[in-house]
Amino acid sequence: MIAYKLFRKRKDGTYGPLFINRKLRIKPNLWLQAESHPTKGFAIRPGWHCCAKPEAPHLSKKNRVWCVVDIFDYTPHQRPESQGGLWFTANCMKVLGEL
Repeated sequence: MIAYKLFRKRKDGTYGPLFINRKLRIKPNLWLQAESHPTKGFAIRPGWHCCAKPEAPHLSKKNRVWCVVDIFDYTPHQRPESQGGLWFTANCMKVLGEL
């Protein structure tokens, strides 16, 4: 299923997670299995967090880009519209490219 994910974009052009496991470099066009990385100050919510539309008004866009992703084995979560509305946590994800 097609979804959208906001990534941190580094100066070298690589993508990385916003908050959890920030050192990870995400390569496009490869299926990635979700992992759990407990982090102080954050609830444990394993899975790739993606949106049904490229909107997450509560998150900064500075040095970040929206990418189109393909997700598999996911669970939907209805969030407030101020957080983008429908979200998914996916066990598998592949980055298809930037919007």
